[in-house]
Amino acid sequence: MMTSDFPKLIRETSDARMRTRLLAISHFVDGKSRTQIAKYLKVSRTSVNNWVVTYLKNGVEGLVEKQHTGRPPRLTEDQLSQLKLY
Repeated sequence: MMTSDFPKLIRETSDARMRTRLLAISHFVDGKSRTQIAKYLKVSRTSVNNWVVTYLKNGVEGLVEKQHTGRPPRLTEDQLSQLKLY
């Protein structure tokens, strides 16, 4: 990815977390250290390191947050429909 593409991506995204990740990668590509990036963005160095490693392995697509499934419901569909009647 070209360095000049990052400002456009940052402007186009509405997700604040993704914007932070893109800013971190943009600074990394510009030659800033991971410690400097962490201080500038007020995030942990571990987070910056994880984002950089993910970016180097998977590109920008790897920075997209995965959907969290959460805990499965305890109630069955029938129980949920009965509950909605009350």
